[in-house]
Amino acid sequence: MTRRRLSAICAVLALWLGLGTVRSVAHDLPADVIVLAFLKPEGRTLHVLVRVPLRAMGDVTYATRGPGGLVDLAQVDRPLRDAVTLWILPALRLYENGMRLDTPVVRNARLSLPMDRSFLSHDEAAAHIAGPSVPEDTQIEWNQGLMDVALDFAIQSDRSRFAIDPLFARLGVRVVTALRFVSPGGAVRAFEFTGDPGLIPLDPSGLQAAWRFVQLGFVHILHGTDHLLFLVCLVIPVRRFRALVPVVTAFAVAHSITLIGSAFDLAPGGLWFAPLIETLIAVSIVYMAFENMLAGRFDHRWMVAFGFGLVHGFGFSFALRDSLQFAGSHLLTSLLSFNIGVELGQLLILPLAILPMRLLVRYAASERIATIVVSALVAHTAWHWMIDRGSTLSRFSFTRPAMDATFVADVLGWLLLVAIAGGAFWMLSALASWADGRKYEVQSTKYEVPEQS
Repeated sequence: MTRRRLSAICAVLALWLGLGTVRSVAHDLPADVIVLAFLKPEGRTLHVLVRVPLRAMGDVTYATRGPGGLVDLAQVDRPLRDAVTLWILPALRLYENGMRLDTPVVRNARLSLPMDRSFLSHDEAAAHIAGPSVPEDTQIEWNQGLMDVALDFAIQSDRSRFAIDPLFARLGVRVVTALRFVSPGGAVRAFEFTGDPGLIPLDPSGLQAAWRFVQLGFVHILHGTDHLLFLVCLVIPVRRFRALVPVVTAFAVAHSITLIGSAFDLAPGGLWFAPLIETLIAVSIVYMAFENMLAGRFDHRWMVAFGFGLVHGFGFSFALRDSLQFAGSHLLTSLLSFNIGVELGQLLILPLAILPMRLLVRYAASERIATIVVSALVAHTAWHWMIDRGSTLSRFSFTRPAMDATFVADVLGWLLLVAIAGGAFWMLSALASWADGRKYEVQSTKYEVPEQS
C-alpha cells in the first residue's frame, strides 16, 4: 500500500471519527410546538424576547459529548446563533407605522432547561437571558432544551403603532404562539394564536379593528353551513327580496343582541352551553323547514326569525371568542363591525338563494311542490345535525348552581339581556304594525272610487 493511499485512508477515518462527536439534526416536524414571545418598545428600540423548543429547529448541527449524545454546552453558542439566523429571524416580520423594520441585532441567545419558568413575565425573561449560562457539566439532550433569544429592533419611537406578521408555523405540525405586547405605559396585551395568523396590529386603531372584524364576519357567514341553511329556509317560501327585508332585519337585530351580550360575559360559562346552542341552531333549521312545508301564510315570520336569531347570535359569539384578542381597546367597534360583515355576507347569499328557487318554480315544479321538496332536503340534513348534537349535549351533567354572588350576577345579566331583547322586539313589532298600516292606506287610496259630480 502506497504512502499516499495510506494517508487518504487515515484522513477519511479521522473525518469519520470527528463526525461521530457532532449531531446533525434532520428537521422532522414535531407534533406540537409552543412559542413564547415578548415585545416591548422602549425609547428607540423594540426589545423582542423569544423562546422556542430546540427540537423545532432542524438543520442545525450541535456538538455532543459522551455516549448518550448529550449537548456539549461548551460549544453550543455558535449552533444557537445559526438557529436564530435560520429559524427565528425569517419568522419575525415586524412593522412600525406600516413600514417593515430592518434586521435586528441579536443581543443574546442561550440554551435553557425545560423546567425553566422565567418566561412568565417580560422582566423575568429578560433577566434570565442576560444571566449566566447553564453550567457546562449539565446533562441535556438536544431535543429537551429550549432556546431563548433577545433581539433589538431599531425604531423611531416607542409611541408608534406596531404590527407583527409571525411565520412560526413551519416549526411544527401544530404551533401555538403566546405573545405578550408590553406598551410603554406598562399595560400588557396578550395574544395567542395557532399557525400563521397574518398581520396582527399589536395596538390597533379603531379603523384597523373595524376592517379586520368586518372581514371575519363576512367569511364566517359564508363558511357557516348551519347559518346558511337557516337563511335558505327563510328564502324558500318567499323568494322576493323586499318581502325578506323585515325578516332578515329581525334576525340581524336579534343575533346582534346576544352576540354583544356574550362578548360582555352575559352568557352562561358552563361547558354545556355551547353544545346546547349548537343543538338549538339545528332545531331552528328543522322548525323553519317544517313550517315551510306545512304553513300557508308567513306574515309573522319575522317574529320566528327574531327568536331564533337570539340563538344564532350565541353561535356567532363562539366563533368570535378567540378573535376578540385582536380588537385591542375597540371591543364594541369590533363587535359591530363583525355584525356588519355578517350582514354583508347575508346580502350576498340571499340573491344567490332566491334565483335558484325562482328558476325551479318557473321551469321545474309548482310553487308548492318546490317548497316542500327543498324544505324536506334541508330538514333531512338539519335533523341529523340535531340528533348528533343532542347526543353530545346529553353527555354533560347539569347540577344546581350555588346560590352565591356569581349566580346573582349571572341572573342579573340574563335579565338585562332579556330586557334588551324584549325592547328590540317591541320596537320591531311597532315598526311592522306601522308598515302594515301604511300599506293598507296606500292600497285603500289606490282603489278609492272618485265621487260623481
